[in-house]
Amino acid sequence: MTRVFDAQAVLFDLDGVLTDTAAVHRRAWSALFTEFLPRVAPEAAPYTDADYFELVDGKPRAAGVRSVLVSRGVRVPDGESEDPPDAQTVYGLGNRKNICFTEIIRGDGVEVFEGSLRLVDELAAAGIPMAVVSSSRNAVLVLGTAGLLDRFAVVVDGVLAQDERLAGKPAPDMFLTAARVLGVDPARTVVIEDAVSGVEAGHRGGFWVIGVDRGSGPSALRAAGADIVVSDLAELVEDPRRGS
Repeated sequence: MTRVFDAQAVLFDLDGVLTDTAAVHRRAWSALFTEFLPRVAPEAAPYTDADYFELVDGKPRAAGVRSVLVSRGVRVPDGESEDPPDAQTVYGLGNRKNICFTEIIRGDGVEVFEGSLRLVDELAAAGIPMAVVSSSRNAVLVLGTAGLLDRFAVVVDGVLAQDERLAGKPAPDMFLTAARVLGVDPARTVVIEDAVSGVEAGHRGGFWVIGVDRGSGPSALRAAGADIVVSDLAELVEDPRRGS
């Protein structure tokens, strides 16, 4: 791989890479656990944004719930994916968080990172296929709200992952599925991720990984397997050699 514009395809994470919805996820997760944890574990440490980056970011929703609960010594049954949001189960808590997330999106809309949009435009002009690979079950909603849905040939999201029983990030399965559908070689394909779990997934899949530092920190992204780390994807447009 020489640079991002020589790739057979580019696979983007969504939240925190293309759209500023990672901030919305942080708000929704914080609302959930700030209310729930003091009730069930009053002696436990309060939930903070550090927990989001360490325990939740990039993972499937249920896995994020489990990670936070385990970190506080709290056990609840998994339940079922259709559990109501007031159910004290892993899936119930996840569904409660999702209601909060979608309410914010529908009320406030979706902000697209300007530098990311510039890169998408340049890749489209170069004829390089692109896909979105996101653990979120709301990926299509977010892409549609942001006006980006028609930019991507393939969307591999949390809904497809559940339907096809794909392991979530940090397993590489979702990225490998996108590469297979696009008919490209992972070794000649770029993954762009802001979450440590997503960077690890791309690295484990044999992809060339660009980490975007939106709060995880450059050292954590490099340790997870990022080949380079940028603070904004506009850097790859302004100086394509940064993708070398």
